[in-house]
Amino acid sequence: MEKTSPKLTELFDRDTAVERLRQMTLLRRFEEKSAELYSATKIRGFLHLYVGQEAVATGIIPYLNPDDGVVATYREHCHALLKGVSAASIMAEMYGKQEGCSRGRGGSMHLFDAASRFYGGWAIVGGGMPLAAGLALADKMQHTGRINCVFFGEGAMAEGEFHEAMNLASLWQLPVLFVCENNLYAMGTRLDLSEAQTDLSQKAASYNVASRAVDGMDLLQVTEAARQAISHVRSGQGPYFLECRTYRFRAHSMFDAELYREKAEVEQWKQRDPLLSYGQLLQKLGCLDDAALEQLEADVAHEVDEAVRYAEAGSWEAVEDLSRFVYSET
Repeated sequence: MEKTSPKLTELFDRDTAVERLRQMTLLRRFEEKSAELYSATKIRGFLHLYVGQEAVATGIIPYLNPDDGVVATYREHCHALLKGVSAASIMAEMYGKQEGCSRGRGGSMHLFDAASRFYGGWAIVGGGMPLAAGLALADKMQHTGRINCVFFGEGAMAEGEFHEAMNLASLWQLPVLFVCENNLYAMGTRLDLSEAQTDLSQKAASYNVASRAVDGMDLLQVTEAARQAISHVRSGQGPYFLECRTYRFRAHSMFDAELYREKAEVEQWKQRDPLLSYGQLLQKLGCLDDAALEQLEADVAHEVDEAVRYAEAGSWEAVEDLSRFVYSET
């Protein structure tokens, strides 16, 4: 894993650099508001938050093309936001309103938006990887030029779907980017208690798939690695595996008592908060001042508040429509 970051000026112009901070801020504030609404029972069911991992999605998804496919896990609100699904439709979905991106039927874990080519939202651990391989196979056979990116946690690498998808992707040289968001804990099991080989990029190498491991708390490292990986896949050189070593600051889900890790460990990781460290870097380099940062926060807060208002004003699906989409009409 790389120990040093590329220079910001090697990756971004000023406007793009500030936009990446705005995106990470939106992800963080959206998740914080979701936790607040869950505690107020506005959002029901399961809720898995992305707080702490923002540099991963923000370092990768903006470099995909609009028509590239993205597949994610149940911790997917932020991936959907960056792929172009509106905050309003995501929030309405979590409220269970029919204005949501899945008509209120999927909730937090099952976001979907065909127009954005965002294909979930998969609650089954590892379940998105075969889908990504299938999408990539279709794109290769149709010569679309598209690639597909699948995000998953390190716990998914113990599942058969990982090995099957990696093997087929390598054999058929499929245009798919595998992104492992290694946050060290598969629910409540520490990585070294579940995987004999903790350098996960080595597992991809065993399938003759190009691989790389980077610091997932460092936006600059993720961005530089993502550009290389996406270029590799899009140029027809086959699949790529990118391990982003990150950490979630919150529990696995809102139901998690979080008894498996020490609070001191969490606090230690928070010292490497990607949102704070990147914001401080921009200020140090003169890309934005306190007033600009305050305005950025205000704009993000407005977007999140508007999403909540949209969800609150949304409508419940009529009872007589409950069987709609359950059975085919043809």
